[in-house]
Amino acid sequence: MVPVSSDTGPEAGVIEPRLGDDRSTVAEAGLLGRLIERGGIVFAAAFFLSMAILILEIFMRYVLNSPTLWAHETTIFLCAISFIYGGLYCAARDRHIRVVLIYDYVGPRLRRALDIAISILCAISAVFFAWATWTMVARAWWQPDGTIRLEGTGSAWDPPTPALMKGFLLAVMIVLAIQFVVLAVNYARRGK
Repeated sequence: MVPVSSDTGPEAGVIEPRLGDDRSTVAEAGLLGRLIERGGIVFAAAFFLSMAILILEIFMRYVLNSPTLWAHETTIFLCAISFIYGGLYCAARDRHIRVVLIYDYVGPRLRRALDIAISILCAISAVFFAWATWTMVARAWWQPDGTIRLEGTGSAWDPPTPALMKGFLLAVMIVLAIQFVVLAVNYARRGK
C-alpha cells in the first residue's frame, strides 16, 4: 500500500492509502475475504489449465489428426467458473465497480457512510441474483418429478457442465451476499 498525504482541504496532512495500490483483501473483508483471496489461486490456475488443454487440442487436431471431444467444453467451463469467482474475489478486495465521481471527492466520514450503503445495496443485489440463480439451478438439476438430472451441453460428449456452472454461480452469489454483509458491518464498526 502506498500512502498519500493530502496537502490541501479539511484533510490536510491525513495519510490515506491510494486506491488500487493494495495487493490484498481489505481488512473489513474479514476472515471470509482472506479465504476468498486464498481460493483465487485455484481459479487462476484454471486459466493456465485451459491454455494447456487448448494447446493439447491443437496438437491432437493438426499434428495427430485426432481431435478431442472434450477440450473446448472443458476450457469454456474452466474459464466460466474462473470469471464467476472473479466477481467474488473483487468484492473481497474491495475492487468492485464503483462510480468514483463523488466517492473520491468526499471526506472520510461520508466515504465510510458510502462504503456502508454500497455494501448493503450490493448484498441485497447479490441475494436477488442468488434467488434468480436458484430458479436456473432447479431447472438444470431436477426433472419435474423431482429426480436428479443434470443438464448437459447436448454435444457428443454431453458433460453436465451447464448444471455445474449454475450450481457454482448460486454458491458464489450466496457467499457474495455474506461478504457484502461482512463488509457493511465492518465499515460501520470502523467509524466507532
